[in-house]
Amino acid sequence: MRKLTYYIACSVDGFIGDPGGDATTMYRFADEEFVEFVSAEYPETVPTPIRRAIGIDDRPNQKFDTIIQGRASYDIALKDGLTSPYAHLREYVASRTLKESPDPHVEIVAEDLVAKVRELKAEDGRLGIYLCGGSVLAGELLDEIDELVIKTYPVVLGAGMPMFGSGVTVTDFELDAVRTFKNGALVRTYNRKR
Repeated sequence: MRKLTYYIACSVDGFIGDPGGDATTMYRFADEEFVEFVSAEYPETVPTPIRRAIGIDDRPNQKFDTIIQGRASYDIALKDGLTSPYAHLREYVASRTLKESPDPHVEIVAEDLVAKVRELKAEDGRLGIYLCGGSVLAGELLDEIDELVIKTYPVVLGAGMPMFGSGVTVTDFELDAVRTFKNGALVRTYNRKR
């Protein structure tokens, strides 16, 4: 069974962006040490154009071969003219409003997202599924999330978009690993308690 991993950046107070979802205030923590870590451990989480720009386009995927992202996350790429922002992965976009995919490489999942995730998890393979962004999406898929990889940056936003949309139930995870960085960022990995 393949894992669904919610790999997300957040502030110390647990927000993944401001109230509108903008997370650009956290970009400044992507210094050389941090970028080196992501490039080595999670290169597939870097969008294809950025992989090319920083010279890691030839790096093999380490953890994931598939990405599921929400419509708001996908819209960020579309605004930049990118219809397939993660061309090195199988791409799925969860959206009830986007009727047609603007790219043949991107599949829109409009109905029964949980069934689609279960189908993807049941596939054979060593690599897992990257859940990319979307507070609401993460809330909807909480019961399917097997692992959390939380990149926490040393900033307090005070208000904003939480890691999980409202209506979630108490769910236990256990700490697996913590990686600290000189700039105050840390990456925590948690596994779901089953």
